[in-house]
Amino acid sequence: MSIFRSPAFLRRVLLVDAAACALMGAVLAAASGTIAGWTALPHSLLLVAGVALLPIAGFIGFVATRDQISEPAVWLIVVGNGAWVVASIWLLVGAGLSPNALGHVLVGGQALAVGVLAELEFFGVRNLSAATA
Repeated sequence: MSIFRSPAFLRRVLLVDAAACALMGAVLAAASGTIAGWTALPHSLLLVAGVALLPIAGFIGFVATRDQISEPAVWLIVVGNGAWVVASIWLLVGAGLSPNALGHVLVGGQALAVGVLAELEFFGVRNLSAATA
């Protein structure tokens, strides 16, 4: 059996995603002014992103802790994570912002982490669907 076909694998990835969203959201919301100074990213952008991540983290955690993982909910999470990655890339190349090197590292690094989580969730839910079909 492939590791990706295990419901436990998908549940663990979702829990990591929820924890990462909650942590990043809390840090951005609480320290957006400081982070803005370090990264040359707009304070308001960081604050709104941080606040937005908190209910997202709650939703992902809710999905991960159900007895049966909802496949449509996981697909929504995968699409949402993909949209976050695209938006992050756009912030760096098309939004007219001028983050400094640390800003590029922050935005690029979190986009990479979110992309990896999205891919793991994609494989997990796709193979979970195949296993139950």
